[in-house]
Amino acid sequence: MGTGHYFWAIFYFTSLCSASLANNAKINFREKEKKVLDQILGAGKYDARIRPSGINGTDGPAIVRINLFVRSIMTISDIKMEYSVQLTFREQWTDERLKFDDIQGRLKYLTLTEANRVWMPDLFFSNEKEGHFHNIIMPNVYIRIFPNGSVLYSIRISLTLACPMNLKLYPLDRQICSLRMASYGWTTNDLVFLWKEGDPVQVVKNLHLPRFTLEKFLTDYCNSKTNTGEYSCLKVDLLFKREFSYYLIQIYIPCCMLVIVSWVSFWLDQGAVPARVSLGVTTLLTMATQTSGINASLPPVSYTKAIDVWTGVCLTFVFGALLEFALVNYASRSDNVLDRRESMLYRASHSRWSLRSSIWSTGAHISSGRRRMKRFCPFFRTNLTSAKWI
Repeated sequence: MGTGHYFWAIFYFTSLCSASLANNAKINFREKEKKVLDQILGAGKYDARIRPSGINGTDGPAIVRINLFVRSIMTISDIKMEYSVQLTFREQWTDERLKFDDIQGRLKYLTLTEANRVWMPDLFFSNEKEGHFHNIIMPNVYIRIFPNGSVLYSIRISLTLACPMNLKLYPLDRQICSLRMASYGWTTNDLVFLWKEGDPVQVVKNLHLPRFTLEKFLTDYCNSKTNTGEYSCLKVDLLFKREFSYYLIQIYIPCCMLVIVSWVSFWLDQGAVPARVSLGVTTLLTMATQTSGINASLPPVSYTKAIDVWTGVCLTFVFGALLEFALVNYASRSDNVLDRRESMLYRASHSRWSLRSSIWSTGAHISSGRRRMKRFCPFFRTNLTSAKWI
């Protein structure tokens, strides 16, 4: 009798366990999610226009923690003073109105794709010029609601941001480009932005930029005060170092070669006027074109840049080589004129001395003839001018 009761007890317990497992297996958690969402976001139960309460349900400001993941930096424009970045933007806050039962830890979080269903911080990028969301294939955005009421908002966006640059040391410069985020309408009495603890900014590995290197980045706060109140603000400063190798190949080496080519005229004969003029003018025009091309890729600024000093010195050397030929040619022609004058004077003086010598020699011949006639011709009188036959 005891054995039979023991057998039926085991059978009954096994049947209960099997039924319980079968019931659990039949639970549809997607249906549970729908019910929970309807329960916390149903009509008349949640108002997305009202901000969450402060810490521990107080009347203090809502705390929103921010973190970023920089996916790529496409371009950094010197002439427009801007840069383009693609990033994953995340913000997290607690809204106690969204608490729900996690069914003994089986429901980790709820996922939404409609941001207008819950309250959202009115964050904007204060130095943004252009921006857009990504909607291929589906909108790259989600909202996760956790059982304790914590809300995580994540979105992938592309931004073109202003980056004021100081180009005095160009192209040996470093630039700091900022990403600023602030509240548009909620003051610090209602909303405060904080960086997420730990590592608030991450950058993709092997980030490649064509002419820059990202040396480091720093996070900071930049609260702003206006006539309407004080607004919470966060910023991250990206420090970029310009790569010199590109400019060495494209600017410095060609300028050095042009200067050296202009110096070739020093070894040409000073009489080779067409060759020296063509070489000097060609190198001067090429250097001027190079300078114009450099300035075309930069904004018109009121101060002198390092590249302006370099191109100015090179242009001075090239112009000096051309000017040297002009001076040498002028001095050579002046020397030639002086040489011709001296030669003419020498020839003129030599001609006079030759004439005098011939006259003297003629007079000497006449005198000697007279003496011979007096000696051998007694029939002539002494005065030959009135010589008559006796």
